Amino acid sequence: MKKVILSVAVVMAIGLTSCKNETKQETTETKTEVSKDMAMADISFGVRGNCGMCKKNIEKAVNKVEGVASANWDVDKKKIDVSFDDTKTDAMAIHNAIAASGYDTEKVTGSEEAYSNLPGCCKYEHDMVMNQSGDKNEEDHSDHDH
Repeated sequence: MKKVILSVAVVMAIGLTSCKNETKQETTETKTEVSKDMAMADISFGVRGNCGMCKKNIEKAVNKVEGVASANWDVDKKKIDVSFDDTKTDAMAIHNAIAASGYDTEKVTGSEEAYSNLPGCCKYEHDMVMNQSGDKNEEDHSDHDH
């Protein structure tokens, strides 16, 4: 009699375990479908700054915006590339987050209070050219002899 009860208990335990695994698989599939539905957008625009610390601050500000997947600010070109879920945020929210951290973008001027709290190395010229191509401009000396 004990063997029969033990056998029934083992069969029930196996049955319950297999039901739990089926539930987990359905949940995983649902999450995958949701991630495929995200509408990712990529934008690039100019941001004023000087150094590696600026890069860290600018990217940190952008990555705090809900829906941002990645941000990369190029120190030399003064340009940021951002990938984000456009169902959760938009370009102006990203511009505003950068400006709130003290940096000027092509569309929004940085917060003066935040700018004044930036380290000395990060205090950029407010007329700095942004969104550069990265090509080095060579001076044209064709009109005179060397």
